[in-house]
Amino acid sequence: MAPTSSPVRIGVIGLGQWGPNHVRNLRMVEGCEVARVCDSSASRVALARRQFPGIEATRDTRAVTDAPDIDAVVVATPVASHFPLVRRALEAGKDVLCEKPLALNSAQARALCAVARKRRRILMVGHVFLYNPCTLHLKRAIDRGTLGRIYYMDAVRTNLGPVRSDVGVVFDLASHDISIFNFLLGSRPESVSAVGGAFLQRGIEDIGFLTLTYPRGVICHVHTSWLNPRKVRQLTVVGSAKMAVWDDMNILEPVRYYDKGVLQDNYSSFGEFHMILRDGAITTPKLRLYEPLLRQDQEFVDCLRSRRHPAASGAFGSEVVRVLEAARASLGRGGRMTPISYP
Repeated sequence: MAPTSSPVRIGVIGLGQWGPNHVRNLRMVEGCEVARVCDSSASRVALARRQFPGIEATRDTRAVTDAPDIDAVVVATPVASHFPLVRRALEAGKDVLCEKPLALNSAQARALCAVARKRRRILMVGHVFLYNPCTLHLKRAIDRGTLGRIYYMDAVRTNLGPVRSDVGVVFDLASHDISIFNFLLGSRPESVSAVGGAFLQRGIEDIGFLTLTYPRGVICHVHTSWLNPRKVRQLTVVGSAKMAVWDDMNILEPVRYYDKGVLQDNYSSFGEFHMILRDGAITTPKLRLYEPLLRQDQEFVDCLRSRRHPAASGAFGSEVVRVLEAARASLGRGGRMTPISYP
């Protein structure tokens, strides 16, 4: 790690969808320098040289993970390559920000966390929604008790594509919502049931439906799909006092709080309960929107300097992988409810 008076020198591996965005954002972070970028594709390396003049571009990953002039590494490659790249960077004494999910399975994820602890390195996972202003607003409302006791959450994350061949839609998209559920509730699911369908590629699901049970009886549901005519990014949170809806496609009023609920009126003379629907006002908080990826990358650099662990730590990311692993097991068992243990 560079002295605090020197710029943090970062290398970025992977120049596909997310890598160039990391490069762009990190160049905006004060006290940070993107020193080198890397990709296995010669055409992407050539494009990076045109896009980012002055930044060295290479196809050799060791020129990033093992280089003595690199302090930290961002890994934005397909998930199958996360484990060897992150482990090599950590063992070389680098701090690492790895895109989600951290690894293909929980054994790999735990091993990476162990290396990070042994080497005293920062390991962060790109669960970018933990740095989204809407997620943070909902988190504050839940923690203050504004919504009352949380009953359930329902998430929809659909689109037509992009279709991947390395992992299915559950590993790709549901990882977002699992991270959001865990963050908002401050807990981990105890069991999961998952069903899905592989219509486009054999053995790789392109639709998935997950039901997760959390402590205190909270139920969370996720609908994911690469095979849907509409792009939907929506989360509904239902509590005993209020309800909330976050529509990530609505840039004007992304979060709405509904003063709605059901009251129990006890008719003592008959010994029966009568349910009364309460329909109150709808409020839309004024949010200051910003790019969550920029906030996440800023957090990474801040953690490198302060040596504190981020919210999206390796441990947090490892727990998400454990849930995904259990969901994959449930998929193979026809949707059987699968208990989740956390070694």
